[in-house]
Amino acid sequence: MRLAYADPPYLGCAKLYPEHPDAARWDDPLSHAMLLAELDDYDGWAYSLSSTSLPVLLPYAPHGTRVAAWVKPFAAFKRNVRIAYTWEPVLFKPGRDRSSEGAMVGRDYHSAPITTKRGTKGAKPESFCRWVLDLLGYVDGDELTDVFPGTGVMGRVVAQGVLPMRSDEGEAA
Repeated sequence: MRLAYADPPYLGCAKLYPEHPDAARWDDPLSHAMLLAELDDYDGWAYSLSSTSLPVLLPYAPHGTRVAAWVKPFAAFKRNVRIAYTWEPVLFKPGRDRSSEGAMVGRDYHSAPITTKRGTKGAKPESFCRWVLDLLGYVDGDELTDVFPGTGVMGRVVAQGVLPMRSDEGEAA
């Protein structure tokens, strides 16, 4: 099965990536729309975005797209922002949507703190990557394309193979 994960610079956040000369194009909603259309060529896909861009980008998502939530119990609080940004949506279309097809049973939300000092702004924790693989219905042997590999964490998690599902508290389910 061909699966993909995309974590582009979030809409309006190109200024956070001055080292990437093409980052400015991600401040245009149409760049995100084109990427969402490309992802629909895969059997399943997931797409990270900010909560503030969800109303702008969701209309561009292919039919059948679901919305999941990454809830961040520890997140960066911004000066003079009264309500903190402590969750991020993930748009997704599972490659396998039934447990009878060999996919793990999972949840459409995940609770994990942000990562810090990983070398790339917005780097995701390993547990987030494992959860995204569960959303996709990933099984060993599937092909996963990480469209924005950043720190390479998704590739490292895929290389670990399928592991037992974990609860939010880190105990084996």
